[in-house]
Amino acid sequence: QVQLVESGGGSVQAGGSLRLSCATSRFTYSTYCVAYFRQAPGKEREEVATIYRGSGSTDYHDSVKGRFTISQDNAENTVYLEMNSVKPEDTAMYYCAAGAPLSLLRCGRDRTEYNYWGQGTQVTVSS
Repeated sequence: QVQLVESGGGSVQAGGSLRLSCATSRFTYSTYCVAYFRQAPGKEREEVATIYRGSGSTDYHDSVKGRFTISQDNAENTVYLEMNSVKPEDTAMYYCAAGAPLSLLRCGRDRTEYNYWGQGTQVTVSS
């Protein structure tokens, strides 16, 4: 069974940085996508960033472009989300998810396109 274990959330002041980790295991496909989603209270879960495992191709929600970086460590089967210049509106529960690619080098951006989910980690940004 595929497992995703998240870590790295916490509280930070606006303008600061955090790094989230998502350790994946028992994923038998050589290529797949990992995404970070976030959900704030009363809001829909939204895609933050995706990475196509293998090639490392990435994509970002417009609200985090230039501030967040998703990356992979193939040796450790871990995906990271580096969050810089965080804002109070980044406050949410963050989830990593894994699933099959939509097509070659293309990852989905909708939660329904991901089959496996981590437990979530809270990120709170204070002003």
